[in-house]
Amino acid sequence: MTDREWRERAERVVAAGASTGSKRPATMFGVEHHDAPSHFVRALGCRVVTVDGATYVDCTMALGAVALGYADEEVVRRVALVASNGNVAGLNHTLEVEVAERLCAIVPCAERALFTKSGAEGVAAAVRLARTYTGRDVVLGSGYFGWLDWCSDAAGVPEGVRRDFVAVPWGDVQALTAAAAAAGDRLAAIVVEPVVEREPAREWLEAARRIADRARAVLVFDEIKSAFRLHAGGYQAIARVTPDVAVVGKALANGFPLAAVVGHADVMEATRHTWISGTLAGEGVALGAAQAVLDRHERDDVCARLAGIGARMRGVVCDALADSGLVGVSVEGLDAMWFIRWNDSASESRFLAASRAAGVLFKRGAYDYAALAHDDEEAVRAIGHAAAAGFDAVRTLDAEDA
Repeated sequence: MTDREWRERAERVVAAGASTGSKRPATMFGVEHHDAPSHFVRALGCRVVTVDGATYVDCTMALGAVALGYADEEVVRRVALVASNGNVAGLNHTLEVEVAERLCAIVPCAERALFTKSGAEGVAAAVRLARTYTGRDVVLGSGYFGWLDWCSDAAGVPEGVRRDFVAVPWGDVQALTAAAAAAGDRLAAIVVEPVVEREPAREWLEAARRIADRARAVLVFDEIKSAFRLHAGGYQAIARVTPDVAVVGKALANGFPLAAVVGHADVMEATRHTWISGTLAGEGVALGAAQAVLDRHERDDVCARLAGIGARMRGVVCDALADSGLVGVSVEGLDAMWFIRWNDSASESRFLAASRAAGVLFKRGAYDYAALAHDDEEAVRAIGHAAAAGFDAVRTLDAEDA
């Protein structure tokens, strides 16, 4: 079957064609997505093979969930061993204890850990804990925290739920101060994604810590993207601003479904006074994958390597952009998680289409992610070549329009 046939088949039986909204072709690749691949049959290293048999160097890396590489041998071996002994039972897997101990040794705020299967679920659990601990309702948030009701303004979210969440512009200390004052003694938590496209000004996280302390609210860091990518302990280990609770995920298990809520013992003990439970929260396969990832971080400075590899990736894209002479486009972000910013969405879609034709998958918007598997001269050359082809396609279109 062709990719088009798979896409049509998916549209008939999978809601909206994809269970992950961010993986819908229009979301990944923009308006000119009709020739974009939608389904894969194999992912190895930094390459994916589609149902049409095309092989792409992948810069999306499963939306940042894979930092070592697809089907990493060490991770696969650990997962196979766990699976062969049974990954779940009516009792708790010993790996739940072992991985929790290791996270508490790495993440600055961590004294206790609680596992979930997704980052969105993990941040929702952190908010539930904060509300239980403080006995309050209002949550201030700055960043993206997933799709669940507590932080969403999407259709289907009750107005009463929306009233207890206040979105604050990222990095705006004055807005955060004002929102906290307005919440008064109803403020339960401040939830911050510490890195949003760039590193924050130091006073932003310090202000969040100070305001939370003053209000006796819980400070939560959403470290889903940043932990085990920018630093094994999360951005809090870089900024040296310690939240009360953090949520880590994505690169923690190299693509296997796992997130962890970690935090100060007193806040985490609120788990005993509310109800957070998932049958597969502590299943062993994802925890085994996390063990393999933690082993790699112990042996190697993975995050430093990701930064170096990402610098090479974005470097060849920057060179291609400079050679093209295009305006209205820039390469931004951090080395380990960078992206191409366009002023015009049609130009972005044309770039992505031409880059795919040249054998590389870039993502619309933030982010393109480095993986250890990108430490491959052939892959880096392919990224530079594809970027040049993409920029050339946009330049040609601009010339025709002129």
